[in-house]
Amino acid sequence: MPVISRRGKDAYTSPIRHLGPYADEAKKNGKHVFHLNIGNPDIQTPALALAKVREAATESNMVPYSPSKGFTSYRKKLVGYYEKFGAKDLSYEDIIITNGASEGILFSMFSCLDAGDEVIIPEPFYAIYNAFSYVSGVKLVAITSTIETGYALPSPQEFERYITPRTKAIFICNPNNPTGCVYSQQELEQLGAIVKKHDLFLFVDEVYREFSYEEEFYSVLRLKGLDDHVVVIDSISKRFSSCGARVGAIISKNSQILDNVNKYAEFRLSPPHFGQILAEATLDVGPAYIEGVKEEYVRRRDYLIERLSNMDEVICKKPKGAFYLLAKLPIDDGVKFCKWLLTDFEYKGSTVMLAPASGFYATPGLGLQEVRIAYVLKEEHLKGAMDCLEVAIRTYPGKTAIISNEMAQKIVQY
Repeated sequence: MPVISRRGKDAYTSPIRHLGPYADEAKKNGKHVFHLNIGNPDIQTPALALAKVREAATESNMVPYSPSKGFTSYRKKLVGYYEKFGAKDLSYEDIIITNGASEGILFSMFSCLDAGDEVIIPEPFYAIYNAFSYVSGVKLVAITSTIETGYALPSPQEFERYITPRTKAIFICNPNNPTGCVYSQQELEQLGAIVKKHDLFLFVDEVYREFSYEEEFYSVLRLKGLDDHVVVIDSISKRFSSCGARVGAIISKNSQILDNVNKYAEFRLSPPHFGQILAEATLDVGPAYIEGVKEEYVRRRDYLIERLSNMDEVICKKPKGAFYLLAKLPIDDGVKFCKWLLTDFEYKGSTVMLAPASGFYATPGLGLQEVRIAYVLKEEHLKGAMDCLEVAIRTYPGKTAIISNEMAQKIVQY
């Protein structure tokens, strides 16, 4: 038998999806599973956008390639969209459409970084960054933020401490997945000063840009003097409840970066045809849609915070954006606990599926007692899920005292 690649064997597994087979088995055994493990919203996709896709499918008897950079009409309309967030002098030529934000992240890394380059990133971070850095041969250098500080962005001095001759970029997600943090204009300007001083790239995943609840979202596209440094990754998946459309974008005023991105875009031929039709139509959806969605997520967030805060020994902070939160539980191991929920636990015929948070860290030992919760279900379903979680925490055989990050690292080192 031929030997498979070490790259494939060593590749990261998804902390969000890898427990899926256990969830499938639980359902086969008659359990109802509340899925809070993945950011797949139950909110309806805008009817106007779906109607445009149906209309296009009816009028055409084929599905052709689109241009590798994406439909020009869509890219031109996106210019107006980003202008609403303060992006000035942006051209449609500064935008390349991708197969979701995931491809945008990969193409950005391929286009800006060489194998062995280092990228500084606050942890916890979206788990897929780990996977794509591995595929790219890039080293993620993590700066740890903690639940005690609400996962606040580390100080500029901390970022500078981690800069080495191999450092090529800083990477943040704003609003943040998985923490729900929203970074301020001042914090972004401080990061901008660092990348300019050290001649670095600044990658910013702004997929959750529409979901900032207590303060105005500030896009890095507004930062002055950083046109050659900033790369923004975006997607329609979350704000228009269109995860399966697989339409994202890379935005940068650095033409050399986009020339490189376009090479990869041509290799993969084109972004999704019907997905782009849907995406372009979403730009005609009125502001009432997003406002309604934001209000719904705030209600869900506030309900979760109230329930979790009343559970014994559970620690969580109120997120200010996105639709995730991290909770620290009195458990021995998040992976074991999340698996146990699916294989050995049920309450009134139901259980809950969560994402173990250790996969959102790069530092060994961290996140072991944390889980990510995506509040993507209606409040009535969140109630059922929290009822399950409250009973599960009380009855879990691996229940233990909560430990600090420092203690977790010492245990791993020992």
